[in-house]
Order: sequence, then structure tokens, then C-alpha cells
Amino acid sequence: MGAVFFYHLTDSPLEATLPMLVGKARGAGWRVLVRGRDQTLLKRLDDVLWQGPEDGFQPHGMAGGPHDADQPVLLGDMPSDGFSCVMSVAGADVTAGEVTTLERTCILFDGHDGAALDIARGQWKALTDAGCSAQYWAQEDGRWTKKAEK
Repeated sequence: MGAVFFYHLTDSPLEATLPMLVGKARGAGWRVLVRGRDQTLLKRLDDVLWQGPEDGFQPHGMAGGPHDADQPVLLGDMPSDGFSCVMSVAGADVTAGEVTTLERTCILFDGHDGAALDIARGQWKALTDAGCSAQYWAQEDGRWTKKAEK
């Protein structure tokens, strides 16, 4: 059974945190879906992943292309079938059923956005009430600290 990790972004923006987490997931050998509903945001994240350092480049693509099944990292709003890890951005939905079938689920949310905080709190409650193992990580002085586990 997988676990869901919540990342409360306060010191580093999504554009800095996502590539780091994608790198860790790929280092574990996982195929990653970056799930979001906002195509403008996903395109911006696609650009960020293309601009990464040469030694940290993560091969990836936007969903809807002819080679989606071959992409080790795919950005889109689609089911998690065929992926080991889902990274939810900007409040994209994740179900308890998915969490249990994945190696890892990551929910990244902007700690300076009240609506994003409310969505993340709702996701925490729904997923932990459904029996999912969850961890809550927050940034302190530029470092990630586990603040809660259920």
C-alpha cells in the first residue's frame, strides 16, 4: 500500500520543488504523472523541466502526444494507470483508491494561498479518513521537516 505525502510550499515555489521531487521519484525508478487541471500551469511546469540543469534533466512530455506511454514523466489530467507516482498540483484530485495502488502520491500546495490550504486540508481529511497512510511536510529555514504522520 502506498502513502500520500503533502508538501506545504512556503519557502520554495512549485517550480523549484517539483523538479526536485520528480528527480527523487525517478531515482527510485518510478514512472511519474504530474497531475493538474490547469493547462497553463502544466505548460509552465513543462518549460521548467526542460530548463533544468543538464545533469538533472528529467525526460518528460505533455499528455496527449503520440508517445505518452513511453514518457517516464507525463504532465496532464489523466488516470494513474501505468504510473508508480502521482504528483498533484494546484488542487488536482487524488482518490484513496489511487493512493493504495501507487508507490507514492505527492500533493504539492502553495502555503501562501488560502484556497490551496483549504483544498489540501480537505484532501488530508478525505484520504486519512479512508485509511490512507499520510505524511505532512513543511519547509523550515529552507529545509523540509515532517510535521505530521497518520
